[in-house]
Amino acid sequence: MNLPPPAAHQTSKNQAGLYADGLTVTYRNGVTALKDASFAIPRGTIAALVGVNGAGKSTLFKAIMGFLPAAAGEIGVLGQTVRQAIKAGIVAYVPQAEEVDWSFPVLVEDVVMMGRYGHMGLLRRPKSADHEAVANALARVGMTDFADRQIGELSGGQRKRVFLARALAQNGQVILLDEPFTGVDVQTEEAIITLLRELRDEGRVMLVSTHNLGSVPEFCDQTVLVKATVLNFGPTEEVFTKDNLEAAFGGVLRHFVLGGDDLHDDDDERKVTILTDDERPFVIYDDKTKTRPEQDGK
Repeated sequence: MNLPPPAAHQTSKNQAGLYADGLTVTYRNGVTALKDASFAIPRGTIAALVGVNGAGKSTLFKAIMGFLPAAAGEIGVLGQTVRQAIKAGIVAYVPQAEEVDWSFPVLVEDVVMMGRYGHMGLLRRPKSADHEAVANALARVGMTDFADRQIGELSGGQRKRVFLARALAQNGQVILLDEPFTGVDVQTEEAIITLLRELRDEGRVMLVSTHNLGSVPEFCDQTVLVKATVLNFGPTEEVFTKDNLEAAFGGVLRHFVLGGDDLHDDDDERKVTILTDDERPFVIYDDKTKTRPEQDGK
């Protein structure tokens, strides 16, 4: 299936908070994980990064963080190169739970203080401004009372909040979140989304890698679809369509089409399409991107 090119009204490189232009990333073993990938995300945006496992999402994150060099093309972060952005502490990362050794004995406060390392001298001795930034970050994610706890003692949702606090303490202006809703309860998910919206309103850029397709239209302003390259990007209501998702997931998604009888409402003639690869399906009513039907009519 040939996808349409990104719309002409898309954000330019000069306007973007985060962009890639013709980005190709090749590992040392010769495997090219991303080829000729391009997208642009404006400042003050929550963007979803969507694709199957192995599509290149982690590779893109590593390239933005400077861990993998570009074989071709470029990445821009708030008008700076990756190297400049990393040196300035602009890019922050919230990891998946699987990437962290929870048995390592470290306090919550110390984890958040790691976000301040780039603001300290060579000896990494925290000053009053660093302690204040950590306290403010913990308060913002509701984890002040857990500052002296071992990180391994916390629940999955609490751990996510701690790493979000680390990104806040760092004062990251571009925040990469890798599956932030995995292993968290509904209350924590709602709290994270609320915080991301606040950060968006402050002008920050959040790029969220997620498999929870149903939540994407609810809180993501833009979507970047990847499958070894960027298939499409732009406003979620334009990019997050059935055809685009089927192209990105290549048959991995379970696909259901329901009618009024299936919905237990004989008077409801809407066609409902359900696409899902996990417990959070993406639902389209009458070929419109929605997660729930209108309340005042068909």
